[in-house]
Amino acid sequence: MSVDLVPPSGRSAGSGSGGVSDVSRPMWRQLFRVDSSAPQSLQSQLRQELVKAILDGRIAYDSPLPSSRALASELGIARNTVVLAYQHLVDENYLIARERHGYFVNPEILAGRVAAEPTQSDDTFANTAPGVQDRDPGLVMDLLTQRNLNRPQDWQRYEFPFIYGQIDETLFPVNDWREAVRLSLRVDAIARWTQDRTDVDDTLLVEQILTRVLPRRGVWAEADELLITTGAQNALFLIAQLLLDKTSVVGIEDPCYVDARNIFELFCGGTETFPVGDNGVVTDERLAKCKFMYVTPSHQCPTTTTMPLAARQQLLADAAAGDVTIIEDDYESELNFNGEPTPALKSLDVDHRVIYVGSLSKTLAPGLRVGFMVGPPAFIRQARALRRLMYRHPPTNTQRTVGHFLALGHHDSAVLRISRSFRERFTTMEAALAAHAPLSGKAPAYGGSSFWVSLPPGVSATDLEREALSQGILLQAGGIYFKDPSRHKAYCRLGFSSIHASQIMPGIDRLAAVVESMSAQPNTTR
Repeated sequence: MSVDLVPPSGRSAGSGSGGVSDVSRPMWRQLFRVDSSAPQSLQSQLRQELVKAILDGRIAYDSPLPSSRALASELGIARNTVVLAYQHLVDENYLIARERHGYFVNPEILAGRVAAEPTQSDDTFANTAPGVQDRDPGLVMDLLTQRNLNRPQDWQRYEFPFIYGQIDETLFPVNDWREAVRLSLRVDAIARWTQDRTDVDDTLLVEQILTRVLPRRGVWAEADELLITTGAQNALFLIAQLLLDKTSVVGIEDPCYVDARNIFELFCGGTETFPVGDNGVVTDERLAKCKFMYVTPSHQCPTTTTMPLAARQQLLADAAAGDVTIIEDDYESELNFNGEPTPALKSLDVDHRVIYVGSLSKTLAPGLRVGFMVGPPAFIRQARALRRLMYRHPPTNTQRTVGHFLALGHHDSAVLRISRSFRERFTTMEAALAAHAPLSGKAPAYGGSSFWVSLPPGVSATDLEREALSQGILLQAGGIYFKDPSRHKAYCRLGFSSIHASQIMPGIDRLAAVVESMSAQPNTTR
């Protein structure tokens, strides 16, 4: 039986000395829920609850809200908390304060809304023909058939999260980021980033990427060769849509970054897969058939192999001979903490054959979605025009904040701090894997954030992923990275960016026990 949460006129107490009546007393406690253990302040929680009740139409216009004293007593919070919440909502035009009568909902806050009763989800399509609820409007592709990496959204609750692509929140430079945010919220800055810039990027961020980020990789470019994107993956999508059609063949690494393969297959006529060896991708005469070749030479995804300088030079020479464009995804290039970094392919490019893709996900935060690409000016102009049609430009407030973060030197400091922490985790995981014969971990040559691990015969990585999950261990089965996963069941990826160093050794110990148990089972899926 539902409870009417709209206070009946004349039944609830006003803001005078009367207090809340016995009839309405349980109602306010149910309507406004606050929790002293929550990260938000009680005042903020109460304001949010009040706004929700007002916008949902749960409080009648002609009924006064309970007095600050009565509501504070009802919710078990300080009276001043209620007073400040009420006053804030008066300032925001949600409430009207009537002298000697109390606080009332301001009818104007709901003006302009369609006056319709909300429909119940179960009955929404009750009077329509069968199947209309799931009507196909004429899809020309089915993206749900693609293989995708799926990681639990609640990965933090697992005891041993050996996953990659997430950050350790303790390494995020909170105070430095707040300083950059404050600068972007100055009046003069707001006047800039609140404008519709059509297709123009923030000048500060562009300058900082050109002078601070790219030179770290040996890349020098002009402003007309750079485009800001919402992450590296967005850059890959723009590139694929501009350069590919159904007659195009794309060269990709095998194994490969899964969503790069998914993106290219949307637009191209076919792919040529090239195996990954100890020196990175190994190409052959088939390269000449490709429109472009996608590579991750800094830390190959997912094997972590770093392509040496000689191999990079050979790849450029082979691409030039076949007139092939190279898409360089400089994946994890900033995380070189185990040796001297190798120059980016783009830094060796003398005939503008390389389109360079980068991001700040691994050193700042993936949720910010800040990426960029560098290419010939004519291509960048086309990519800018396509981006404008898609979403105009990445959010300018984020661009400005990241620009300040770079200009203040916080990014370089963050890279150093993360590298030191990752070096410790890398060393710990290397030792932990070496202590367990069933787990053969390929150590990244120059750093990164994960290990590519070979499993013993008879142990399927997919089965291990499932069994490890039940033991509080998160890992990624490696088959999904291959064009034909059925032929590659003995690899898994163990990340260390999200797990504290102290948890690595016990986590690997437990994982090794799971592997040994599966090895002893004769019916393990192969």
